[in-house]
Amino acid sequence: VLGNFVNRALVLTQKYYGGVVPACGEPTEYDQQTIAELSTIKESLEHNIENYRFREALKDAMNFARIGNKYLADSEPWKLIKTDTERVKTILYIALQITANIAIAIEPFMPFSAAKILNMLACEKFGWERLGAMDLLAEGHQIGEPSLLFEKIEDDVIQKQLDRLAEIKKQNMAAEVKAEPQKAECTFDEFQKMDIRVSTILEAEKLP
Repeated sequence: VLGNFVNRALVLTQKYYGGVVPACGEPTEYDQQTIAELSTIKESLEHNIENYRFREALKDAMNFARIGNKYLADSEPWKLIKTDTERVKTILYIALQITANIAIAIEPFMPFSAAKILNMLACEKFGWERLGAMDLLAEGHQIGEPSLLFEKIEDDVIQKQLDRLAEIKKQNMAAEVKAEPQKAECTFDEFQKMDIRVSTILEAEKLP
Protein backbone atom coordinates (compact mmCIF):
# COMPACT_ATOMS: atom_id res chain seq x y z
CA VAL A 1 0.00 0.00 0.00
CA LEU A 2 2.69 2.47 1.05
CA GLY A 3 5.19 1.66 -1.67
CA ASN A 4 2.52 1.55 -4.36
CA PHE A 5 1.11 4.99 -3.56
CA VAL A 6 4.47 6.74 -3.25
CA ASN A 7 5.66 5.20 -6.51
CA ARG A 8 2.52 6.19 -8.43
CA ALA A 9 2.50 9.76 -7.13
CA LEU A 10 6.16 10.33 -8.02
CA VAL A 11 6.20 8.46 -11.33
CA LEU A 12 3.10 10.26 -12.62
CA THR A 13 4.58 13.62 -11.64
CA GLN A 14 7.81 12.71 -13.41
CA LYS A 15 5.94 11.48 -16.48
CA TYR A 16 3.52 14.39 -16.92
CA TYR A 17 5.43 17.35 -15.49
CA GLY A 18 9.09 16.40 -15.62
CA GLY A 19 9.22 15.95 -11.85
CA VAL A 20 8.07 19.51 -11.10
CA VAL A 21 5.36 19.99 -8.47
CA PRO A 22 2.38 21.34 -10.47
CA ALA A 23 0.13 24.23 -9.47
CA CYS A 24 -2.91 23.46 -7.36
CA GLY A 25 -6.20 24.62 -8.84
CA GLU A 26 -9.53 24.99 -7.09
CA PRO A 27 -10.03 21.88 -4.92
CA THR A 28 -13.20 19.90 -5.50
CA GLU A 29 -15.50 18.71 -2.73
CA TYR A 30 -13.81 15.30 -2.92
CA ASP A 31 -10.40 16.95 -2.56
CA GLN A 32 -11.59 18.77 0.55
CA GLN A 33 -13.04 15.58 2.03
CA THR A 34 -9.72 13.81 1.50
CA ILE A 35 -7.76 16.62 3.15
CA ALA A 36 -10.19 16.70 6.09
CA GLU A 37 -9.80 12.95 6.55
CA LEU A 38 -6.03 13.37 6.81
CA SER A 39 -6.51 15.84 9.68
CA THR A 40 -8.63 13.29 11.53
CA ILE A 41 -5.90 10.67 11.18
CA LYS A 42 -3.34 13.10 12.55
CA GLU A 43 -5.34 13.54 15.76
CA SER A 44 -5.71 9.78 16.20
CA LEU A 45 -2.03 9.16 15.44
CA GLU A 46 -0.85 11.67 18.03
CA HIS A 47 -3.32 10.38 20.64
CA ASN A 48 -2.16 6.80 20.17
CA ILE A 49 1.54 7.69 20.36
CA GLU A 50 1.03 9.76 23.51
CA ASN A 51 -0.78 6.81 25.10
CA TYR A 52 1.82 4.22 24.01
CA ARG A 53 -0.61 2.50 21.62
CA PHE A 54 2.09 2.01 19.00
CA ARG A 55 0.38 -0.69 16.94
CA GLU A 56 -2.69 1.53 16.50
CA ALA A 57 -0.43 4.51 15.82
CA LEU A 58 1.33 2.63 13.03
CA LYS A 59 -2.05 1.78 11.49
CA ASP A 60 -2.87 5.49 11.58
CA ALA A 61 0.40 6.34 9.85
CA MET A 62 -0.31 3.76 7.16
CA ASN A 63 -3.79 5.23 6.66
CA PHE A 64 -2.16 8.27 5.04
CA ALA A 65 -1.01 5.92 2.27
CA ARG A 66 -4.37 4.12 2.11
CA ILE A 67 -6.20 7.42 1.67
CA GLY A 68 -3.65 8.48 -0.95
CA ASN A 69 -4.12 5.23 -2.87
CA LYS A 70 -7.90 5.59 -2.82
CA TYR A 71 -7.61 9.23 -3.87
CA LEU A 72 -5.54 8.35 -6.95
CA ALA A 73 -7.70 5.34 -7.80
CA ASP A 74 -10.90 7.41 -7.61
CA SER A 75 -9.45 10.44 -9.43
CA GLU A 76 -7.75 8.44 -12.21
CA PRO A 77 -5.28 11.11 -13.37
CA TRP A 78 -3.90 8.69 -16.02
CA LYS A 79 -7.28 8.95 -17.78
CA LEU A 80 -7.95 12.63 -17.10
CA ILE A 81 -4.59 13.67 -18.57
CA LYS A 82 -6.20 13.23 -22.03
CA THR A 83 -9.10 15.57 -21.34
CA ASP A 84 -8.43 17.80 -18.32
CA THR A 85 -4.76 18.55 -17.69
CA GLU A 86 -5.53 21.30 -15.18
CA ARG A 87 -7.46 18.88 -12.98
CA VAL A 88 -4.54 16.43 -13.12
CA LYS A 89 -2.23 19.15 -11.80
CA THR A 90 -4.41 19.56 -8.70
CA ILE A 91 -4.68 15.79 -8.20
CA LEU A 92 -0.92 15.27 -8.32
CA TYR A 93 -0.25 18.35 -6.21
CA ILE A 94 -2.44 16.87 -3.46
CA ALA A 95 -0.92 13.39 -3.96
CA LEU A 96 2.57 14.83 -3.50
CA GLN A 97 1.52 16.66 -0.33
CA ILE A 98 0.15 13.37 1.02
CA THR A 99 3.47 11.71 0.12
CA ALA A 100 5.37 14.35 2.09
CA ASN A 101 3.00 13.84 5.01
CA ILE A 102 3.67 10.11 4.90
CA ALA A 103 7.39 10.82 5.38
CA ILE A 104 6.52 12.61 8.63
CA ALA A 105 3.96 10.05 9.84
CA ILE A 106 6.08 6.92 9.37
CA GLU A 107 9.38 8.41 10.58
CA PRO A 108 8.98 7.15 14.20
CA PHE A 109 8.36 3.62 12.89
CA MET A 110 10.35 3.38 9.65
CA PRO A 111 13.01 6.10 9.73
CA PHE A 112 14.99 4.70 6.80
CA SER A 113 11.92 4.48 4.56
CA ALA A 114 10.94 8.02 5.59
CA ALA A 115 14.42 9.24 4.67
CA LYS A 116 14.17 7.49 1.30
CA ILE A 117 10.87 9.25 0.57
CA LEU A 118 12.39 12.62 1.48
CA ASN A 119 15.35 11.87 -0.78
CA MET A 120 13.01 11.11 -3.71
CA LEU A 121 11.09 14.30 -2.96
CA ALA A 122 14.42 16.17 -2.84
CA CYS A 123 13.55 17.96 0.37
CA GLU A 124 14.73 18.23 3.96
CA LYS A 125 13.09 16.54 6.93
CA PHE A 126 9.89 18.23 8.12
CA GLY A 127 9.09 18.87 11.77
CA TRP A 128 6.32 16.82 13.37
CA GLU A 129 4.24 19.99 13.82
CA ARG A 130 3.92 20.15 10.02
CA LEU A 131 2.02 16.85 9.87
CA GLY A 132 -1.30 17.43 8.11
CA ALA A 133 -0.13 20.52 6.19
CA MET A 134 -0.95 20.59 2.48
CA ASP A 135 1.79 23.02 1.47
CA LEU A 136 4.86 20.97 2.36
CA LEU A 137 6.08 21.00 -1.25
CA ALA A 138 5.96 24.32 -3.06
CA GLU A 139 4.63 24.71 -6.59
CA GLY A 140 7.56 24.47 -8.99
CA HIS A 141 9.70 22.34 -6.64
CA GLN A 142 11.77 19.77 -8.52
CA ILE A 143 11.49 16.30 -7.02
CA GLY A 144 14.19 13.65 -7.37
CA GLU A 145 14.24 10.49 -9.41
CA PRO A 146 11.50 8.01 -8.36
CA SER A 147 12.55 4.53 -7.31
CA LEU A 148 10.86 1.59 -5.64
CA LEU A 149 10.44 2.22 -1.92
CA PHE A 150 10.44 -1.49 -1.15
CA GLU A 151 11.81 -4.38 -3.20
CA LYS A 152 9.56 -7.37 -3.75
CA ILE A 153 10.76 -10.43 -1.83
CA GLU A 154 10.52 -13.52 -4.03
CA ASP A 155 9.24 -16.84 -2.68
CA ASP A 156 12.60 -18.59 -3.10
CA VAL A 157 14.30 -15.93 -0.95
CA ILE A 158 11.66 -16.39 1.76
CA GLN A 159 12.07 -20.17 1.68
CA LYS A 160 15.85 -19.82 1.93
CA GLN A 161 15.47 -17.77 5.11
CA LEU A 162 12.92 -20.23 6.56
CA ASP A 163 15.32 -23.12 5.90
CA ARG A 164 18.14 -21.20 7.53
CA LEU A 165 16.05 -20.49 10.65
CA ALA A 166 15.01 -24.14 10.86
CA GLU A 167 18.66 -25.23 10.72
CA ILE A 168 19.65 -22.74 13.45
CA LYS A 169 16.81 -24.00 15.65
CA LYS A 170 17.94 -27.57 15.08
CA GLN A 171 21.53 -26.68 16.04
CA ASN A 172 20.38 -24.83 19.17
CA MET A 173 18.31 -27.78 20.33
CA ALA A 174 21.25 -30.15 19.79
CA ALA A 175 23.57 -27.87 21.77
CA GLU A 176 21.12 -27.24 24.58
CA VAL A 177 22.61 -27.99 27.99
CA LYS A 178 20.22 -29.06 30.72
CA ALA A 179 21.32 -27.87 34.16
CA GLU A 180 21.50 -30.49 36.87
CA PRO A 181 19.95 -29.60 40.25
CA GLN A 182 22.70 -28.53 42.69
CA LYS A 183 20.77 -29.37 45.85
CA ALA A 184 17.93 -31.62 46.86
CA GLU A 185 14.46 -30.08 46.86
CA CYS A 186 13.18 -28.86 50.20
CA THR A 187 9.74 -29.43 51.66
CA PHE A 188 7.23 -26.60 52.03
CA ASP A 189 7.71 -26.67 55.82
CA GLU A 190 11.45 -26.22 55.37
CA PHE A 191 10.82 -23.38 52.92
CA GLN A 192 8.64 -21.57 55.47
CA LYS A 193 11.58 -21.53 57.92
CA MET A 194 13.59 -19.32 55.52
CA ASP A 195 14.06 -15.67 56.48
CA ILE A 196 13.29 -13.91 53.19
CA ARG A 197 13.15 -10.11 53.31
CA VAL A 198 12.40 -7.36 50.83
CA SER A 199 14.56 -4.25 50.67
CA THR A 200 14.21 -0.92 48.92
CA ILE A 201 17.16 0.40 46.87
CA LEU A 202 17.64 3.99 47.98
CA GLU A 203 20.36 4.94 45.51
CA ALA A 204 22.74 3.45 42.99
CA GLU A 205 26.03 4.71 41.64
CA LYS A 206 28.82 3.46 39.43
CA LEU A 207 31.84 1.89 41.16
CA PRO A 208 35.39 1.89 39.78
